[in-house]
Amino acid sequence: MGSRAADGAGSERPPDGGVSEALGEESRGFTREQLFTLAATASINFSSMICYSILGPFFPSEAEKKGASNTIVGLIFGCFALFNFLSSLILGNYLTHIGAKFMFVAGILVSGCVTILFGMLDKVPSGPMFIGFCFLVRAIDAIGFAAAMTASFSILAKAFPTNIATVLGSLEIFSGLGLVLGPPLGGFLYQSFGYEVPFITLGCIVLVFVPMNMCILPKYDSIPSKESFWKLIRLPKVLVLCLTVFSLSACLGFLDPTMSLFILKKFKLPAGYVGLVFLGLALSYSLSSPLLGLVSDKLPYIRKWLLIAGGLLTALSFFMLGPAPVLHIESQLWMFVLVLVLIGFSIGMSAIPVFPEILQCAYENGFEEGLSLLGLVSGLFNAMWSLGAFAGPILGGFLNEKLGFEWAAAIQGGWALLSFQPAKFSW
Repeated sequence: MGSRAADGAGSERPPDGGVSEALGEESRGFTREQLFTLAATASINFSSMICYSILGPFFPSEAEKKGASNTIVGLIFGCFALFNFLSSLILGNYLTHIGAKFMFVAGILVSGCVTILFGMLDKVPSGPMFIGFCFLVRAIDAIGFAAAMTASFSILAKAFPTNIATVLGSLEIFSGLGLVLGPPLGGFLYQSFGYEVPFITLGCIVLVFVPMNMCILPKYDSIPSKESFWKLIRLPKVLVLCLTVFSLSACLGFLDPTMSLFILKKFKLPAGYVGLVFLGLALSYSLSSPLLGLVSDKLPYIRKWLLIAGGLLTALSFFMLGPAPVLHIESQLWMFVLVLVLIGFSIGMSAIPVFPEILQCAYENGFEEGLSLLGLVSGLFNAMWSLGAFAGPILGGFLNEKLGFEWAAAIQGGWALLSFQPAKFSW
């Protein structure tokens, strides 16, 4: 899955000075350092998402063979988001002490090693020991992922101060590609070669990116500042934007434990075709994000309306996903896929402008420009996204069990509706 500050009439304030030089460089196109930064961050977006999504097709059944219940499997998935939330806050706060490049490369190294280690878990004895190692490995993976993504957002905001939303939106193509390719590739390797091969293969691919990024990624350092998460999140507008990020992530997380079961039951599709239905959302989000990022950068004054429209459309789409029983509309596969496409687009409308809006709000309230602030904003964004990814599946699974998918989806859409309401008054 997921960046600039406006100054005056839509112009940007690049961190740490150098305004005229930065604008001059942007007008002539990307510099060599910027191109290297793009290549490095694209590699982590793709590799992290493909490693994250590879578990879906086969890990739950393997875990059940090892004595893990459905609830435990859900908690194993959920602990990733929880540890991502906690570590994003800590790592974002200490980004300048650790070093952005070191944190970025170290995060990739940890993710690659842990992915390979996950492939060894079938050798662990069944029962509590297997479950314990699953939680441990998943938690370490989350910390590595948080380190790489927090540093990635900060580095991009530092390297592209005048068009960060465009860059972030464009890189979502690689995130979407990883999410799309992970399940079918993992399923194919598992079916052909067994449990270990998918993890070992992808882990080795991720490790190849470590020396590559050590060589090509420029070093971005900054003097630590005294700014804090507490000071940042106390700003009313930032608090509203955090609620927006949380609600969007929770809506996506809701679909993880519920949607495949609904598709299998409602449309009687073979299990192998369920992943294709997911493509509607993933492709819609990844393909629309670059355009939405460009609009956000070129017309920063309409970001508020993108957020509001995205929240409304997301809420409406979830209401129609079932559809809600009060509509008395029979669900059909073509309608379900169309609604997923709308969800992907609407979440992009709300998610892409959030990062630059938080930065702009921080600058307007006297925060010191530099990599330290970018680390705070990156950590906060990733933490709120992870918190939603943790809460969404839990709430979704509960509502789905008690009320059925149709009502559960309609209620889940209320999160998006609630998040856009304060946005109308916070600008």
